[in-house]
Amino acid sequence: VVTGDILLADRCLKKGATVISPNGKPFTGASIGSAIATRAIMADLRAGGDVVGGPAPFVKADRSRFLQALDEALVRLGA
Repeated sequence: VVTGDILLADRCLKKGATVISPNGKPFTGASIGSAIATRAIMADLRAGGDVVGGPAPFVKADRSRFLQALDEALVRLGA
């Protein structure tokens, strides 16, 4: 599954799916907890009126990382 939605990534991981973000960073059982916590903190900051920036702009390195992660996931799955 390719998604930037952290809660969707969590649900997919619980179902046994391999999940990577559009910038190529994998979501894993070990990393999803901190991603959810960061999401909650950022939501609280926005709700409190604090101005916070969005994600970093997509760059060539993100594309390369994504293609590498996708290739690794497909090899692991035997496709």
